Amino acid sequence: MSNTASRSLFEQIGGEAAVNAAVDIFYRRVLADHRINRFFDSTDMEQQAAKQKAFLTMAFGGPNDYSGTDMRTAHAKFVKMGLDDTHFDAVVEDLAITLQELNVPQALIEQVAAIAESTRADVLNR
Repeated sequence: MSNTASRSLFEQIGGEAAVNAAVDIFYRRVLADHRINRFFDSTDMEQQAAKQKAFLTMAFGGPNDYSGTDMRTAHAKFVKMGLDDTHFDAVVEDLAITLQELNVPQALIEQVAAIAESTRADVLNR
């Protein structure tokens, strides 16, 4: 087993600094994305970014400091606003483009996409 295989995705991506940079760039991209930016019209983006940084750190195998609500509860109001698979796909696309921009290796981007995909049913309240 290689050293890379024993390291968490969080460590392989570059740890806290990389997650923080990715989330900041990601939300700039999301807010500019006409397909999904309306869902963030009344969102405190500083608070949202902080929650997302903690969530991704935990989801990628880093320290678990996430204290937010579960995915189903957190996204219920957006489902009522019409959140569907096309919007979910747009978010995953924006995240992948962000990681490509940060020169994250494709294999790691695929792991991130798989983690995101694992939340689809809860995010869309299915």
